[in-house]
Amino acid sequence: MDLNHYQRESRKTALYPNIGNNAIYPTLGLVGEAGEVADKVKKILRDKHGVFDQDSKDAIKLELGDVLWYIAQLASELGYELEDVASSNLVKLNSRKIRNQIQGSGDNR
Repeated sequence: MDLNHYQRESRKTALYPNIGNNAIYPTLGLVGEAGEVADKVKKILRDKHGVFDQDSKDAIKLELGDVLWYIAQLASELGYELEDVASSNLVKLNSRKIRNQIQGSGDNR
């Protein structure tokens, strides 16, 4: 499945206020779901001594799907296709690698 196909199909399941003109809702959902991923990893560190068993990985996979859904909705709200977002990200990262700037901080490095 390509990213744009996922984006189009996931959009059919979007149901929130002012869809098509509401970047806030998917942004808040994205942050919440990313927090759920982090919480699951935290509990693996605490309760399973950092061992990612299959059940743990499967649970994280489900949460990553939710993260992807919200990313797709936010991209749609902003008028971007996921393929373009992903492609732009690779261009940025490859530029940083070529310039030996992959490490460090700051958006414009």
